[in-house]
Amino acid sequence: MRSILAIDQGTTNTKVLRVGESGEVLAFASRPVRTRFPANGWVEQDPLEILRSVSDAVADVLQTGPPPDAVAVSNQRETVVIWDRASGRPLSPAITWQCRRAESVCQRLRSERLEPKLRCLTGLLIDPLFSAGKLAWILEQDSVLQQRARDGEVCCGTMDSWLIWNLTAGKQHVCDFGNASRTQLLNISSCAWDGELLRIFGVPWAMLPDLIPSAGVLGEAESMGLRGIPIASAVGDSHAALAGHGVFAPGAVKATYGTGTSLLSLTRSLPTASRLASTIAWHRDGHPTYALEGNITMSGAAVQWLGEFLQFPDPVESVLKLAGSVPDSGGITFVPAMAGLGAPHWDSAARGTIHGLATSGTLAQLAHAAVEAIAFQVRDVFEALGEADAGAEVLFGDGGATRNDWLMQLQADLLGRPVMRSACPHLSALGAAFLAGLATGVWSSGEEIRSLLPAPHRFDPALAAGERERRICAWQSAVARTRSRCA
Repeated sequence: MRSILAIDQGTTNTKVLRVGESGEVLAFASRPVRTRFPANGWVEQDPLEILRSVSDAVADVLQTGPPPDAVAVSNQRETVVIWDRASGRPLSPAITWQCRRAESVCQRLRSERLEPKLRCLTGLLIDPLFSAGKLAWILEQDSVLQQRARDGEVCCGTMDSWLIWNLTAGKQHVCDFGNASRTQLLNISSCAWDGELLRIFGVPWAMLPDLIPSAGVLGEAESMGLRGIPIASAVGDSHAALAGHGVFAPGAVKATYGTGTSLLSLTRSLPTASRLASTIAWHRDGHPTYALEGNITMSGAAVQWLGEFLQFPDPVESVLKLAGSVPDSGGITFVPAMAGLGAPHWDSAARGTIHGLATSGTLAQLAHAAVEAIAFQVRDVFEALGEADAGAEVLFGDGGATRNDWLMQLQADLLGRPVMRSACPHLSALGAAFLAGLATGVWSSGEEIRSLLPAPHRFDPALAAGERERRICAWQSAVARTRSRCA
């Protein structure tokens, strides 16, 4: 039986799946990835530790059967690394999508009134989330590094670039169009690196990867026990999750609940929306598939933060257990803007707040409010997608937080629409495998892939409309008081 080995390099862990031709997960392995916080708002990881996590998880899965027929890659997006072209040695940490160290770069661009131009060329607002500001910040710190980059001695890339470079023993320095569309260096209309954008951010052409389709054989692996096996897909994790739901055409909204949350909806043409990002979901068969997206910076990360703040030994599980021990938040509203507010507010200067805390408030109610904040933030973006004519009557959910039944029920209640939870807990890896399978003939169409998927678990709204509006009003009031004056 044919199979695909799918690598999903995420923010907190690396997962590796072996996916069979019937769409089933035949084997699974994972490894944690540590995150460092060297300064306020700075978030980074060790690129070599990331590689070890991939290599170890791949080794575990390879023990479960014969060599796979293809390799698929999905990855945390916007995270950037630079490395030495000759030695492959990292020259920077992996500066993650959460990191805010590029805020000074963003402030300069705003002061130069460049946001309309950047929005027109890239589909993205000015925000430290995106990769170009991080690259500009790295290069601004070291004039010698700048010169080496101009001389072609340095490579840069998002996490797909870093993984594929190492999988191919340095033979392929590439980036898929979807990941590239999240860098703010790609012209989203022409689907090419843009000279004006490179000039604005001070990034030399010579350090950029080649652009490749999201699905298509790009070369053969040379390492990690995968020698000679074709690499047939590379795609950002949020985009891959959409494929994992079997969504290959407009008309659906999916939310991937992870450290942050991404809501994505495919569109029929290049979209524009003032409060959302335009992006390339994937590029295959010579054409881009566009999408509208809203990114939430802290969703699962807010639960993690609260558990660590309270010094729980198992931060996430402890907060979830505590939150589930009470029926509601007791009027407490927690806005987790510790790293700013993402879509649809785009207020990088905002900071986290707790509202409605009375003397009767309990720790369990605060924990409940932290989990509720995930559902409120998702609702905000879902509504913005609807306003941009990219909405839907249901929400497809995936990611670790969706395992929590009461969170999914709360999500349906706040949306006033059904939530369909995927039966697969590893949807990004599965979606990358589907794209690789389409490229290598394992599957022939999106329709065939959808026929393989088990039925999702459906959560229908059960909250009275008046109570829903009361809760939403309290949330919106708390967000308004959290917003920075400069937003």
